[in-house]
Amino acid sequence: MRQFDLAPLYRSTVGFDRLFSALDQFVASDAVPSYPPYNIERTGENAYRITVAVAGFTEADLSIEVKENALTLKGERKGEASRTTEVLHQGIAARGFERRFQLADYVQVTGASLDHGLLHIDLVREIPEAKKPRHIQIASGSTRTTPVIEGTAQESRTREAA
Repeated sequence: MRQFDLAPLYRSTVGFDRLFSALDQFVASDAVPSYPPYNIERTGENAYRITVAVAGFTEADLSIEVKENALTLKGERKGEASRTTEVLHQGIAARGFERRFQLADYVQVTGASLDHGLLHIDLVREIPEAKKPRHIQIASGSTRTTPVIEGTAQESRTREAA
């Protein structure tokens, strides 16, 4: 696998530390765990769902934590010490796991549900009003007035005055 040196980018940019850290993690992902299997789906324009196969785990065995744009899913089976049978073949994994997902800016977890051995985690991207595109009206030279920006309090005052 190729190795990329990102040092020149660190020297010539400001504020992109998290992006470069994510790139470093992506490049160094030789030993990425494959358990448990998961899907990432887009369910709407700004809605997503992560579905993780957690057969044999209950709600009490699972924990979900969001911290600094990282979603961490942990699973640890409890109560297995009281097993009274001998397992001749174990094809269903019973091991604990920890899976991390990097979330983009403004992506929030809205809920989680466990259904038929599948853990569904719903996410939504909510962009703040200040970050959304705005329409700026262009005034001609003879009718130059205070600029009107769509979606602001100034626009509503301009409409009331007219």
